[in-house]
Amino acid sequence: MKKILQFLFFSLFVFPVLGQVQNANFTLNPGTFNEDQEVMITVSGVDPTTWNAGQPDNIYLWAWQLDQNDNHIGDALNNGDWTNSNEANKMTNNGNGTYSFTFTPTTLFGTTGITKMGMLVKAKDGSGDKKSQDFLTSVGKVLVTITNPTTNPVVVNPGASLQLSATMKFQGTTTIGSYKVYLNDNEIASGNGFPTYSTTLTNLTTSGVIKVVGTPDGQTDTGEKSINLIIAPTVTIQKIPNGMIEGINYNPSDPTKATLVLNAPGKEFVYVVGSFNNYQKSNSYLMKKDSTADSNKFWIELTGLTPGQIETYQYWVYDNNPIANSPTEVKTADPYSTLVLSPFDDPYIPASTYPNLPAYPSGQEREVTVLQTGQTPYNWQVTNFVKPPKEDLVVYEVLIRDFGSNRNFQDLIDRMDYFKNLNINAIELLPVMEFEGNESWGYNTSFHMALDKFYGTENKFKEFIDVCHQNGIAVILDVALNHAFGRNPMVRMWMNDPDGDGWGDPSTENPYFNTTPRHSYNVGSDFNHSNPRTKEYVKRVVKHWIEEFKIDGFRWDLTKGFTQNCTANDEGCTNAYQADRVAVLKEYADYSWSLDPTHYVIFEHLGSENEEKEWANYRYDEGKGVMMWGNMNYAYNELTMGYTSDISGIGHKSRPQFQGPRVIGYAESHDEERLMYKNLMYGNSTNSSHDVKDLNTALSRMSALGAVTLTVPGPKMIWHFGDLGMENSIFTCNDGSVNDPSGNDGDCKLDTKPQPQWTGNWLADTNRNKIYNDWARMIQLKTNEPVFKGDYIMTTDNLTPSIEIFDSALSDSDLNKVIVLANFDVISQTMNTTIPTGQTWYDLMDATGNTTYSGATVTIAAGQFRIFGNKASTLSTDSFESVSGFTIYPNPVNHTFKVNNEVNMLDVFDLTGKRIKSFKGDFTQADSFDISDLNQSIYLIKVENKNGQVLTSKLIKL
Repeated sequence: MKKILQFLFFSLFVFPVLGQVQNANFTLNPGTFNEDQEVMITVSGVDPTTWNAGQPDNIYLWAWQLDQNDNHIGDALNNGDWTNSNEANKMTNNGNGTYSFTFTPTTLFGTTGITKMGMLVKAKDGSGDKKSQDFLTSVGKVLVTITNPTTNPVVVNPGASLQLSATMKFQGTTTIGSYKVYLNDNEIASGNGFPTYSTTLTNLTTSGVIKVVGTPDGQTDTGEKSINLIIAPTVTIQKIPNGMIEGINYNPSDPTKATLVLNAPGKEFVYVVGSFNNYQKSNSYLMKKDSTADSNKFWIELTGLTPGQIETYQYWVYDNNPIANSPTEVKTADPYSTLVLSPFDDPYIPASTYPNLPAYPSGQEREVTVLQTGQTPYNWQVTNFVKPPKEDLVVYEVLIRDFGSNRNFQDLIDRMDYFKNLNINAIELLPVMEFEGNESWGYNTSFHMALDKFYGTENKFKEFIDVCHQNGIAVILDVALNHAFGRNPMVRMWMNDPDGDGWGDPSTENPYFNTTPRHSYNVGSDFNHSNPRTKEYVKRVVKHWIEEFKIDGFRWDLTKGFTQNCTANDEGCTNAYQADRVAVLKEYADYSWSLDPTHYVIFEHLGSENEEKEWANYRYDEGKGVMMWGNMNYAYNELTMGYTSDISGIGHKSRPQFQGPRVIGYAESHDEERLMYKNLMYGNSTNSSHDVKDLNTALSRMSALGAVTLTVPGPKMIWHFGDLGMENSIFTCNDGSVNDPSGNDGDCKLDTKPQPQWTGNWLADTNRNKIYNDWARMIQLKTNEPVFKGDYIMTTDNLTPSIEIFDSALSDSDLNKVIVLANFDVISQTMNTTIPTGQTWYDLMDATGNTTYSGATVTIAAGQFRIFGNKASTLSTDSFESVSGFTIYPNPVNHTFKVNNEVNMLDVFDLTGKRIKSFKGDFTQADSFDISDLNQSIYLIKVENKNGQVLTSKLIKL
């Protein structure tokens, strides 16, 4: 059983040993029992010293009830929350490696009619998902099993017959006895026939419930088992209206209507059930089938909808004669959903993140799609955003979950100045599409066109994008289109489900997915990208995010998986040149550019140049070309630790077949260990006066890292908070501890991380703030000075790398030559400057242009750097303080203050950089700003005038 709470998810190219689900043994005493009988469950085979973080007494029972068709129908009354089990369900530690719990089913569930239940054991807080496998048991001394038909429900044509067979056990032993068969509680057959009973039900014309009741000879106890009978309806064959696409088609002229379209090859009929018909199946909501030759599309026009009202629905999809282990009926949300409700995830989404979250419909199971006609479009403030050139990109990679304490889009909006002041010009978000669970990296995507609600609403996400664009920052989405996970409708409609629990892997009939992975890095279910249906789905996903959300680019995760030529165990094949992979990814790039000619296309291929060059050079002469991720984590970490390393791979010239700068080089990403963590663990400590294992010493070397990464021509990337010297290991757990990834207890790589960058006010830490400010200056130079778009030469493979950057097309009166020198040794080093004799060059890190140098050599202290230019930088300041005599008064202030200039915007930030108040309008010197509701503290005030000039100043609140 693939119970949702047990899913643990992966990022790609890194396969951590996750917290293992233990093979615990469950025993019952007595072995069979009625619902009103006391029973003791005993669990053995669990090692609590590793399984539960060394807390052997904190192990709890989690139980749930199932109906006769194995559908989940309720939890035990005293389960509590998954992250906080109820003390009433605490198990007894028997002291011999076993745990026990005594209960009566009717008391445990507070109901009667219990026929089956499931159990597992867990830590009180559910941490690490380190729990037992699911254990399922029937309730009742008499067990009836229907052996034919093997599917439930079963579909028959009107007037057809059905062969029915069953067996019966009493207290675990096959026994003889009598039977009765009911259809919708009307007896239709009876007699003596057990232990193996068989009969034929004829002339079936009514759908309903077939129930077999068995009574062992000499007993009063009975057992029963039911299956659902469906009489196949007559499907109307009618051409689908012109212009209809898969998913929801809203009627622009009539918001009381919407047309739904589902592509369902191999399926006989489909019902739409939802809030508009009380989730009742009826022929009025039986979908029509398109009459177009070879079409497999079902469609229906919904009428009578209320404009603006939230509706929810599912497709109930039927296969009259499914292949072995495939279900007759699948209940699923729309594959093209743009908003889904989940019974598994939604209860844990804070109202502050998603206000007025629609309620999941009572009595249903699995995801439902949200439909809403007459929606008010988002009012975009920026409609003509001009993306930064690819060559200038400095991308800031962000996992929303770990960026701010609220773990949502608002956190990013509130700290927009953090990004702006760093001077980055693009933010890349780890996947925000609907994924399984809430606190995830997002690569376990299930609905690629739906936004994950744990991060916020669609309008809040659009606001974030809009604010980014207002600040000149592009937004790039990480998309996982190599695979999907088990909740995905296109997996579930054609799945292999041998245990009948409604979850499974793709079957041989699946028109979208491979039954086994066709590459060696797979997680989840592997898309078949040679299939036209898969291509159409992918293009719809691309179109949705570009057109609906104005997304500027995609980073395509695990592009090595887009081939059909390999197997899961053949890494050599996966890493070799694959023509089908090259072709299909070019096709997707072309489609993106057809929608947005300046769209960023980025591949995480991390492969050999023979494939990458085809993408990097593809349509390069048109200003396009695919950008490739360039992982330089190991090489740069060797330098920051104080060991010799070759870092030449950071730029495109390390790939001579590339026509230009299409490598996004980076020293850190979400998938690698933090540089600072390894600095502190393994850094060079041979010089006690410059011990890299010392925190402040290690931090002091991170500015030099920026100097030899960010300045290299071509796009670059930063993983969030590298600019503050984040030293928490990638394997840091929720509680701040670090798991050894080589151990048997798994690791915490995917855990939600602590946030010392804000709780510790790192921006106010001199050593960390220096990294931030130095990198900001380097990025400012890179993105504003034309020379950094030119050519470069690197001298590397030592502890004193140097970079010469030049552009001969610029005049001698311009800044057209730059020299970057860095010393990653643990002692001072004298380096050649290569400054021509008699020339005076400028220290470009000095924004005033007053620091010059003309020597043939320069002595650079351990861990430090220099950036020289043949001319001073021409960068200007944004401040208007000097020309306007700007002041805030009174300062300090009790309640209200004024400014002595006309401003259009005034924002108030706390010292962590979080925006806490905002004033927008045409303000004059007569206007007052009320901050009486703020606590006593020091705040940062940012104002902007009508010319777009800004000033940031401190304000003391008394």
